[in-house]
Amino acid sequence: MAEDAEIANMVDDMDEEYYDKDDDSEEVELDGYDMLTKVTDTTAAQARRGKDIQGIPWERLNITREKYRQTRIEQYKNYENVPSSGELVDKECKQMEKGGNYYEFRHNTRLVKPTILHFQLRNLVWATSKHDVYLMSNYSVIHWSSLSCNLSEVLNFSGHVAPTEKHQGSLLEGFTQTQISTLAVKNNLLVAGGFQGELACKHMDRRGVSFCTRTTYDDNSITNSVEIYQKSSGMHFMASNNDCGVREFDAERFQLVNHFRFPWPVNHTSMSPDCRLIAVVGDHLDGLLVDAHNGKAVSSLVGHLDYSFATAWHPDGRTFATGNQDKTCRVWDMRNLKSPIAVLKGNLGAVRSIRFSSDGQFMAVAEPADFVHVYSTKMDYKKRQEIDFFGEISGISLSPDDESLYIGVWDRTYASLLHYGRRHSYSYLDSYL
Repeated sequence: MAEDAEIANMVDDMDEEYYDKDDDSEEVELDGYDMLTKVTDTTAAQARRGKDIQGIPWERLNITREKYRQTRIEQYKNYENVPSSGELVDKECKQMEKGGNYYEFRHNTRLVKPTILHFQLRNLVWATSKHDVYLMSNYSVIHWSSLSCNLSEVLNFSGHVAPTEKHQGSLLEGFTQTQISTLAVKNNLLVAGGFQGELACKHMDRRGVSFCTRTTYDDNSITNSVEIYQKSSGMHFMASNNDCGVREFDAERFQLVNHFRFPWPVNHTSMSPDCRLIAVVGDHLDGLLVDAHNGKAVSSLVGHLDYSFATAWHPDGRTFATGNQDKTCRVWDMRNLKSPIAVLKGNLGAVRSIRFSSDGQFMAVAEPADFVHVYSTKMDYKKRQEIDFFGEISGISLSPDDESLYIGVWDRTYASLLHYGRRHSYSYLDSYL
């Protein structure tokens, strides 16, 4: 993962030259500013009538949406650790057919303001039901209910956070002004990782924070990803760090049960459904499939041209995917790991988040900005739905029942939470059920 000094400024949300302005009228400019900054929510009904899903008033701008989309694709700078990795992919790889329509727009919520602290880490949005979403907004973990339209703060890291429970190895003095780099919320457990190797754990049905620790005191110790999963012995979670370590914890006693070390910084890991294998990717062209019991490599994953930042397992336990800064998501089959079964190319940049639906029918893939692709696994990933908007993506999440897809949008003017709902095709007789 890139050092802090390498972090560049993001592409602007809208270039000023595209706004309608009248040099002779200050009032027009002020009206335009108010118009751009006081955008309201967008409902599904409004979108069907032609309103932009983000509320962008294209009719008031000096550029059409189509022209700005073209300009954005041409000018967006994809971050690469290996020079020209994306260009090589563009020459060798074609995009899959568009036209899938698996999730439909439901609502764009402007009250929710997702944020990002590190441009390479985009796993900061988690849906625990089709109505409940947790995400980062500045120093706060917030909860949004799309049912009640209520926004509430769950945990604030701007001040002092310390554990209220006593567990062996817990840092009783806690943390102050923790910068959160990654987040996971699942099965009533919240785990947040920080820039200095911090881990903070909270049971959602208990008051206070249950556990705090520093996984490492190395200079470059950022927590790049966390994953929560169920094992036969109970709930566990795994943290991947820039110190080349992967640590597994028991989520009930918060004890370290495994610590695996790798030759390069680990950017993302995910546990297979049977908890026997771990997909591991990081600051190396090749990924690894490792034994979850001893951390030994079972197989290398060869094909990506840059560093990887995303992994995910299909519920069948045979298929998994990796996302890379070469602008591809590659899908692998356990039965033959010599080459991926699918190479899926993005529009703008790196693949930074991947989510499979619980029923295994879909795979959602997020680029750094503007695009989320939903692939049909039944169609062998050859058909996709392209969700198109403007803004950096803080994270994506499918609800456990697959009914909702949430997308966090980070932007100076149009920050919001996009909500899509699963499309269903009901037959005539279904209307009686």
